[in-house]
Amino acid sequence: MSRPRSAALSGVLVLSMLGLAACGSGSSDSEEAGAPLSSVTIEGKQGAEPKVTFDGRLDGSDTESEVLVEGDGDTVADGQTVEANWWIGNGFTEEEAQSTWTKGGGTQSVELTKDVLPFLREAMIGNQVGDRVVLLTSSDEAFGAGGRPDLGIGNKDAVLAVVDILGTKETVPPTPPLDGPKGEDKKPAGWAPTLIEKGGVITGLDFTDAHKPSGKLIATTLVKGDGAKVKAGQTLTVDYLGQVYDAKAPFDESYSKEPAEFPIGVGQVIKGWDERLVGRTVGSRVILEIPPADGYGETGNEQAGIKGTDTLFFVVDILAAN
Repeated sequence: MSRPRSAALSGVLVLSMLGLAACGSGSSDSEEAGAPLSSVTIEGKQGAEPKVTFDGRLDGSDTESEVLVEGDGDTVADGQTVEANWWIGNGFTEEEAQSTWTKGGGTQSVELTKDVLPFLREAMIGNQVGDRVVLLTSSDEAFGAGGRPDLGIGNKDAVLAVVDILGTKETVPPTPPLDGPKGEDKKPAGWAPTLIEKGGVITGLDFTDAHKPSGKLIATTLVKGDGAKVKAGQTLTVDYLGQVYDAKAPFDESYSKEPAEFPIGVGQVIKGWDERLVGRTVGSRVILEIPPADGYGETGNEQAGIKGTDTLFFVVDILAAN
């Protein structure tokens, strides 16, 4: 029996929703205020990776936005699917945090739903195709409470984003999710934990015959799906279960609830998911081993009982990609 799709991932994976106890590197109220957006020099043509030069640390307490290059295309509306690239910098450390130009090539396709990272919605909605938009804001406004420790952005840092709006795409009706994995069964790698099932439902992972954490981000396929390949910017519908290595019970799962839904490949979930689910095919079942650096970093996730040294294992069923 099929189950209704959830509106968004309700577990502990969505970084923008987590109350991470990250200590920001930004200033306290007693320190001198940082510089405004006008202190930053941004060079380069729209569509090409920008060269960003800082002139002192930035103050993101008051959001500033400017269209550096004006396009003449359609105005971007809430809910549209947009082709874009972006560069993110830490306004306190004056260092690059993320660039989609160097992430793997190609533009990113992002559906501007309420679940998309706030800085992308702020920079795109109401602006035009062809625009290069620069946004200076706080980490809370850009990513939600806790900042993005995995990108080197603490919860008190300023965030500088340069966003190139390259085009819009016609919204395609979503494909209904599968009831479960569908495709060719594969023999999992020897390092992987064994699935624990009850009544055909996955309830946990057994690490008896699994290897000790390798410190690397690795994956193995249990079912190779016969659907389309997952692309960055798509919204995935998945069932999943996550468990810390050698723990007796999972810290989160969706198999007993509704499938989870979230954008992939755009920094909305932990890095290990973005890196290892993009390129898989719909219908696949995979097991992921995710070291701290590709999970919740040195801070961990207190809400889920995850320490900064914990290696995470997930089984994930990819049910749809829209």
